[in-house]
Amino acid sequence: MVATGLICAFFIIRADLRRRGYSADAENIIGTTGLAGLVGARLYHLLESPSEFFAHPLSLLFSTMGFAWFGAVIGGFVALVLLARHYQMKILSMLDIASPAAAIGYGVGRIGCLISGDGDYGTPTSLPWGMSFPNGLVPTTERVHPTPIYEFLGALLIGYILWRIGARAVGGLRPDGEVFAFYLILTGVARFLVEFIRINPRSFFGMTNAQAASIASILAGAILLLELVRRIRPQTVI
Repeated sequence: MVATGLICAFFIIRADLRRRGYSADAENIIGTTGLAGLVGARLYHLLESPSEFFAHPLSLLFSTMGFAWFGAVIGGFVALVLLARHYQMKILSMLDIASPAAAIGYGVGRIGCLISGDGDYGTPTSLPWGMSFPNGLVPTTERVHPTPIYEFLGALLIGYILWRIGARAVGGLRPDGEVFAFYLILTGVARFLVEFIRINPRSFFGMTNAQAASIASILAGAILLLELVRRIRPQTVI
C-alpha cells in the first residue's frame, strides 16, 4: 500500500508539474522523495522509543513495522529542497507541487496499516463500523475505531483542498508557498484530532508525540502563511 501511495503521488505530481509548466522529472522527484520519506519515517519511529531501539537496534531497524508520518515529512522535505536546487526551481514552488501528492499518498499508505492490523487502530468503540483485528500484527478482539480509514478519508479531503488552492497559483495568481502552508496546517489538525482516539502513549502535557509534532506543524504552517500574506499586502501610501 505504501508503493500504491507512491504511484498515486507520482500521477498527482506529474499533473501539477504540467499545469504549472515545469519540465522536471516526476519519476525522479517521487522516487527520491519517497525513499527519503521512508527512511525518515522509520528513523523517527525508532527514536520515539530510544531505549527500546538501542536495546535491539538491528532487529528493530530492519523490521517491517513502524513508520512515523512526521519523520516522512522531514525526510521528504530535505529531499525536495535538494531536488528544487537540482531543477533550478524555487523551493516553495517544489514544496507546493509535492503537497497534494503527499497528502493523498499518506492516506493510501494508511490502508496498509488497516489491513495488517499493525496497532495504528484506535480505542474501543460501540459504533457500527468498529473493527477488530484478531489476526493483526498487534492483535485485538475488541471492536475499535478504524483510525486508518478516518485518516484515509481526511487525506482525500485535504488533497482535494490543496489541489484547488494550487489551481489558483497557476499563472502567478497566488504566492509560492501557500499550498505548502495549508498542507502543514491541515495535516497537522487532522493528525492532532485523530490522536485523541488512538492508542498511542501520552507524553507531553498529556499529549502523544504525534500531537506535539502536529502542533509544531500547525504553527510552522501558520507562520509561513502569515509571512506570505505580509509580503503580498499592498503598501499603504501616505
